[in-house]
Amino acid sequence: MSYIAIVDYGAGNLMSVHNSLDFLGYENKIASTPDDLAGASGVILPGVGAFPDAMQALKDSGLLEAALDTAQQKPFLGICLGMQMLFEQSEEVRPCEGLGLLPGSIKRIKTDYKLPQIGWNGLHIVHPNALTQGLNEGDAVYFVHSFAACPADPADLACVTDYGVEVPAMVARGNVFGCQFHPEKSGEVGLRILKNFAALTEERA
Repeated sequence: MSYIAIVDYGAGNLMSVHNSLDFLGYENKIASTPDDLAGASGVILPGVGAFPDAMQALKDSGLLEAALDTAQQKPFLGICLGMQMLFEQSEEVRPCEGLGLLPGSIKRIKTDYKLPQIGWNGLHIVHPNALTQGLNEGDAVYFVHSFAACPADPADLACVTDYGVEVPAMVARGNVFGCQFHPEKSGEVGLRILKNFAALTEERA
């Protein structure tokens, strides 16, 4: 039976993603071993906290190489800090290497607005992709972050939001996707995005 693996490396909000996928009726598993990732039809990498701590936790969990391998082959979605980890490096706390799945870096948001950005903001769809199917311009989703991605390739930028400055909200390249916001906390819009991702995993099952 195919399932979506939610990477459990000690630095992610697992249960809200798990509960959302359960609500949508998609088989999923909290994945704590490389075999769990290898057997999945798609992978979700959640993340909370600081970038260097999360990267170290992923390494310590023994799941780093398995995550990189699955990202080359299967639908792979990073959420919040998990999206930031898709990139080459971050300046949060101290310079730190990321997964390098997407070119670019993570930098503190330069805005006159209060940080962290917490709350609902509308999406502007820059490059439609599989995850934006069924979404409308301006649909609101829920953010909690002070740092944001700076993609090196503009083609990877799928959606942005306005927080005094343009903030990358979704990225996509091939089978790799990232949401800076929390789809699992974004009501019907977020469920649509998760459903779109799950549909990609079914196509490969």
